[in-house]
Amino acid sequence: MFTIMAPVGVAKLRARLFLLFLCLTLRAGMLQFATATIQGYIGDMICPSVCRCDEDFIYCNDRGLSSIPSLPPSASVLYLQNNQINNPGLPTSLERQLTVRVVYLYDNELDEFPVHLPPSIRELHLQDNNIRTIPRNALARMPLLEKLHLDDNSISTVSIEDQAFADNPRLRLLFLSRNHLSSIPSGLPASLEELRLDDNRISTIPTHAFRGLASLRCLVLDGNLLANQRIADDTFSRLSNLTELSLVRNSLQTPPVNLPSAHLQRLALQENALTHMPRGSLDGMRRLLRLDVSGNNLTTLPRGLFKDLDSLGQLLVRGNPWHCGCNLRWLYDWLHARGNSITVRGLTCHGPDRVRDMALIDLTSEMEECEVVRTAGTRDRVGGGGVDSSTTHTPPQGSLFTLRSKRPGLGLPDSGLDYTLSSSGVGKSLALNVKPLSHNSVRVTWSVAQPSSSFRLSWLRLGTGNGMGSITETLVRGDRREYLLTSLQPRSSYIICMVPLAASSESKGVISGDPDSDEALVCAKAETSDLIPVEEEEDEDSKQMTVLPLAGIIGGATAIVSLALIFGIFCWYGHRTGHLCSRDHYTRSNSRKNKTYDDYIESGTKKDTTILEIRSPGFQMTPMAACPPMQPKPLREDYIIHTIFPSNGTGLYKGDNHVSNAGHGTNRGYREGGIPDIDYCYT
Repeated sequence: MFTIMAPVGVAKLRARLFLLFLCLTLRAGMLQFATATIQGYIGDMICPSVCRCDEDFIYCNDRGLSSIPSLPPSASVLYLQNNQINNPGLPTSLERQLTVRVVYLYDNELDEFPVHLPPSIRELHLQDNNIRTIPRNALARMPLLEKLHLDDNSISTVSIEDQAFADNPRLRLLFLSRNHLSSIPSGLPASLEELRLDDNRISTIPTHAFRGLASLRCLVLDGNLLANQRIADDTFSRLSNLTELSLVRNSLQTPPVNLPSAHLQRLALQENALTHMPRGSLDGMRRLLRLDVSGNNLTTLPRGLFKDLDSLGQLLVRGNPWHCGCNLRWLYDWLHARGNSITVRGLTCHGPDRVRDMALIDLTSEMEECEVVRTAGTRDRVGGGGVDSSTTHTPPQGSLFTLRSKRPGLGLPDSGLDYTLSSSGVGKSLALNVKPLSHNSVRVTWSVAQPSSSFRLSWLRLGTGNGMGSITETLVRGDRREYLLTSLQPRSSYIICMVPLAASSESKGVISGDPDSDEALVCAKAETSDLIPVEEEEDEDSKQMTVLPLAGIIGGATAIVSLALIFGIFCWYGHRTGHLCSRDHYTRSNSRKNKTYDDYIESGTKKDTTILEIRSPGFQMTPMAACPPMQPKPLREDYIIHTIFPSNGTGLYKGDNHVSNAGHGTNRGYREGGIPDIDYCYT
């Protein structure tokens, strides 16, 4: 019996275990289904349907939203730009989003600075709205704010509340570009590292404008109304850690004084009104990497301007009228010494004409003619690094490569020379001739008995007193026999001297000659005229050039008169011939033998050489072969117009309501066409 009961118990146990497993399976499925349903419901509630959620990044931009929807509690970056969100569309629930770090709200319809923003914000983008004020209480709600973008709004200086940024000790970046600011905002936080105020209306910067901004590294003031007279001398000197300064598109004539030099790496001064760069304006900028002075009125740069710019890697100078004379010889040497370590853009010569549109770095042969003349007889070799304080840096007189000394050197004739010289001079091996060309130019020509490697040409303007003026000297190549002195003073007397230089003298690299030289100076005197050009003696070539235009004018006038005469005779003959032809043609009629005009003239109309030939509802003009018409005198009387109709009896036009009038004629075409035989026209 035991053996029979055992299988029955095992079967019941199996059945119970199966039922238990089935119940557990059903319960697990129900739990999984419920969990999925709840998660989906919660997910729909967290991520708005109009947005896209990617973990903690919420993308609600470009949706046309007027208000901010409910956001998940884990959101950290909100993209809400390019919508129509206004201030009422900012819910107060945003203040409870404590995980939000970055908010993009640019290009919306905000009129006021938003108030109900999360206190955890580090970066806030509010550009391209219509915000007018910056209240302190709104910024105080965001003590962790580090970057604030307020570009392209309507903020003015007076609309920024006093000490508005006092509660933002971590603010490092402030953008206020393209607003209505007239001065630098006050009360800026000391933690500020980058400040952009470009394209405003700032015209004045007082001394205290940047007080306390020792951490500022980048300052952009492009597109304002800044001028040198309205910038305090110590304005920028307080910014000891500044690495980038941009003053583009202002009205500066020189760089501001006392620029911070210790850490400055980028200096942008393009598109101003710079006329010169004072020596020392870039002193101490040993870390400067990029200098941009493009789009100004610079013609030259003083020697020693770049003496501390050992780290300069980019020099941008395009858009300036550079005068590439000996005044830039030092820059030529400096650029060659730097080699490939510096990139130069736009250093193209604007004058003189002989080197126009050439790069300064390519003027090798021209620059070899330049020498530096020191006062008191001291001399330097070309390419030396020294600076001669007595040498002027104005554009050179007379030639492309000429330097003027403040006091006369040794190249002038001795004081015992009789200065009643003529316009020519003859020496042992050189004959000199000078000739004034205008009120400010003199042509110098010479001939030599023996070839010379070069010539030293010097000239001196004589004053009214006994004192001597400044000597101007230059070296001229040995193959030249003519030289033009320009930029001279009108109504002045000049002593012009020349001496050939031996190869040994030229190798010394000096311009001023030696008074003990074996070769004596050959001098001549020239006087410039008043502002009216000097009347030169006309030679045979100039006479020919003057006579040729006069002969052309006389010949042209004669030809025109002859053509007019021929044309008049031709017209008279044609008119006469036409008159006779008309007379012969019309006297053939027996009824009108004594008349010289036809029926048209008799009826008071002008004769036409064409006739209307009507072949269809349209018409065309067919010319008749006849003699040229006469021009009879018009007769003041009634004109009788004879209308011509096609032979098929159809009218030229038919109206819908035409009325036949039998009294106008017997022709059928006339009657059906509703057109009378004779129409009267009065003049």
